Amino acid sequence: MDAYAPPFSRTVAVDSVGDGGLNVKFAATPEECAELARLDDLVALRDFSVEAQLTRRGRDGLVARGRVKAIVTQTCVVTLEAFDSTIDEPIEVTFAPEAEAQAAYERAMAELEAAQDKARLLAEQPDPPDPIVDGKIDLGALACEFLALGLDPHPRKPGVAFEGSGEDEDEIPSPFAALGKLKKD
Repeated sequence: MDAYAPPFSRTVAVDSVGDGGLNVKFAATPEECAELARLDDLVALRDFSVEAQLTRRGRDGLVARGRVKAIVTQTCVVTLEAFDSTIDEPIEVTFAPEAEAQAAYERAMAELEAAQDKARLLAEQPDPPDPIVDGKIDLGALACEFLALGLDPHPRKPGVAFEGSGEDEDEIPSPFAALGKLKKD
């Protein structure tokens, strides 16, 4: 069985990051953009790039801070027309050796399980570190995650609104008001 190969992978060896840090910058090829567009259900993706500053976190960890940028072409959910929008997502992720990352994840899940107010805990709790695998981190795979997070799940072309949606009115009518009116008739 073949191991999973991400559609956009750019690995950095932890050992290549010195005490002064490391600046990295890379972009996806047209073929990688086409595959990512397919996977994210986009009409098209272009100019997908990542800039990051990697700094040491202790002896074995790293922190990646930077930006993921791209131009995406999506289909408007109202008009069904294709339109372009810009993705510009900040990234800040901590990396730790696999055992440390796994232990932090398990602690976070135990705290969540025990919490009375899970939503508040999720909002306040820092993310556990991502694992360093075989002495490397994959900034390409990380960039793909942040690209997906930056996508509008219900994209609308600028200036387009649903007719009769109540978006331009002061008050949005309740769907139950419409049902109540039907019941009266």
